[in-house]
Amino acid sequence: MNKSNRLWVILFIIGAVLVAGRMLISQSLIGKAYVQAVPVNADEENEDHKWTLYEQSSQTKFNEAVLEDPNQTKYLFSFSRTIGVWIAALLTIFVLSFLIRDNPLYKFAESIFIGISAAYWMVVGFWSTVVPNLFGKLSPDMVRDWAMPGLGIDERVELMYIVPLVLGLMLLWILSPKGGWISRWPTAFIIGVFCGLRLITFIHADFLSQIRNGIAPLWMVDSSGSFDFWESLRNVFLIIGVLSCLVYFFFSFEHKGIIGKTAKLGIWFMMITFGAAFGYTVMGRIALLAIRLEFLFDDWLWLIDPTGKRLEAVISMLGLF
Repeated sequence: MNKSNRLWVILFIIGAVLVAGRMLISQSLIGKAYVQAVPVNADEENEDHKWTLYEQSSQTKFNEAVLEDPNQTKYLFSFSRTIGVWIAALLTIFVLSFLIRDNPLYKFAESIFIGISAAYWMVVGFWSTVVPNLFGKLSPDMVRDWAMPGLGIDERVELMYIVPLVLGLMLLWILSPKGGWISRWPTAFIIGVFCGLRLITFIHADFLSQIRNGIAPLWMVDSSGSFDFWESLRNVFLIIGVLSCLVYFFFSFEHKGIIGKTAKLGIWFMMITFGAAFGYTVMGRIALLAIRLEFLFDDWLWLIDPTGKRLEAVISMLGLF
C-alpha cells in the first residue's frame, strides 16, 4: 500500500470513528426520514378512486404536529425511507472507497447501481409509457380500475394501438431461442422512426437555430435608440468566430497566407469553446459531488441543516435549551 492509499485509509477510519461518535452523541437519532400524508381524490363521486400520497417532510414539522396532537397521522416517521437513507449513504461511502483503490466494496456498489438503474427505468417505462399509452388506450376502464385511478375518464378505446402492441410482442421474440429474426422488424421500425424524428428535431433545434443566431447585425442599438457598444462588439466576435471556424474546415485551398491565419484564428475560437465546454462539464461533476456530500452531512449525519428542517428539533431533543 503506497503513501496515498494509506492516507485515504486513515481518513476513512477517522470518518468511521466520527460517525460512530455522532450516533452515540445523538442517541441514534440521525438519518431519520419523515413523510406527510396527502389524500388524493381523483373522482369525488367514486370512493374507490381515492388514495394517499406520502410526500417528504421534515422532523421539525413532525415534532410540531406531535406537540399539537400526539395522535395525529398527517406527519409520520417513515421506516422504509430511513432504511433507504442509510443504504444510500453506505453505497456512497463504498463508491468513494475507490479513492483508495479498486476494491470489492466499490464493485458491489457499482453492480448495484447499474442493476437498479436498469430495473428502475424499465419499471418507470412500463408504468409511465406502456400502461397509460398502450393499455390505457386499448382498455381504459380496466386500467383505471386496476392500476391508474387518475386516468382521464374521457379516455376511449382506440383499436389502432393494437399495432404497437403487436410490434412490442415481436420485439420480445428476441428472448426466444428460435425465431429471433422476428424482432428485427420492430427494431428496424423503431430505429427508422426515431432517426426520422430526431433528424427533424435536430434540423430545427440545432442546425437552423445556429444559422439564425449566426446572422446578427453589427450595429446594435438599445431600447432608447442609442448605439450599444458591447452588444455590437459581441456580434462582431460572433461573426468572426463563425467565419474563421468555417475557413478551418475549408480544405479546397492550402492553409497558407491569409487563409492559414484565418484558420489558425478559428482553431483558437474552437479551443476556447472546447475548454469552456470541458470546464462546464467539470463544474457539473463537482456540483454532483457537492450534492452527494450535502446528502451525507445533512440527510444522514445531521451535521448541517442549511434549510432549517430539523435544527430546532435536534436542539430540543438534545436538551440544549
